[in-house]
Amino acid sequence: MALGGVLALPRSAVAQQAERIYRLGWLSTATLRTELYGIAFVQRLRELGFAEGRNLVIEFRTAQGRAERLSEFAAELARQNCDVLLAPGGEAALAALKRASKDTPIVMVANDYDPVATGHVASLARPGGRITRVSQLQSELPAKRLELLKELLPSANRIAMFSDINTAGQLTAVQAGAKRLGVELQVIEFKRAPYDYESAFAEAVRAKAEALLALASAFFAPARRQIAELALKHRLPSMFGNYLWAEAGGLLSYGPNFSDLYRRAAEQVSMILKGAKPAEMPVEQSTTFELVINLKTAKALRITIPQSIRARADRVIE
Repeated sequence: MALGGVLALPRSAVAQQAERIYRLGWLSTATLRTELYGIAFVQRLRELGFAEGRNLVIEFRTAQGRAERLSEFAAELARQNCDVLLAPGGEAALAALKRASKDTPIVMVANDYDPVATGHVASLARPGGRITRVSQLQSELPAKRLELLKELLPSANRIAMFSDINTAGQLTAVQAGAKRLGVELQVIEFKRAPYDYESAFAEAVRAKAEALLALASAFFAPARRQIAELALKHRLPSMFGNYLWAEAGGLLSYGPNFSDLYRRAAEQVSMILKGAKPAEMPVEQSTTFELVINLKTAKALRITIPQSIRARADRVIE
């Protein structure tokens, strides 16, 4: 009778019951799954055939800016017997997952660092090991952002710069760029969460900074609206790493589209779940970068955006 009941089921129902359940471990340094790029990642996985509630379980952990908890959460994910691990954002998340897991493939979205320079992959063409990635070219982008800010404000000689544990490589790149441009950097380093942005801006004002460049850090992302509002309050033209910051009120942003990066990371996760080996998957780097200008903020600061910059803008927020 039991056999007859199974045979009576539609073939698709039997296949669904037998479908393998995959497990993805996702370790975030600070941000939540509800961010637009997190939603884009999950949606792209669904389009590729991996959907929560059907054949995919996502184990999500976020340290919410507390770097000291990353090791704890990475160990939790290692015990879940995940098929693949996702390490977006800061290098600290990747390092924690590498320590906690032995051979589970890892897909990283290198928002804050250069994984080749830091030794996490051997090269772009042949990453080796169990790690592959999507990267933002953080060895070059920070200096380009400073260059754009200087082009907008040619008379600015002192620029405040937000930095933290995630941004060491970017800091070096910007310092080299500042030397070429004849700009003095006032580095404001955040060392322990929760970050005190009010005090940081007070420090920038005391030092008579004429603009703000925030380096790309996952720990800054949850406070992007607060940072943009404080920059406007203190009359500091601001430059950030992606369009979400300009949408939050920042004056300028320059960098890759985060949703596109995370959709591509989903494609890499899908390839691994279907049997691809990370060591044989060339590392991808962003090739398209968006310049976004918030004209509302520019008007509030009484700044006229030169035509030379406005003509290059991919998007203007009115």
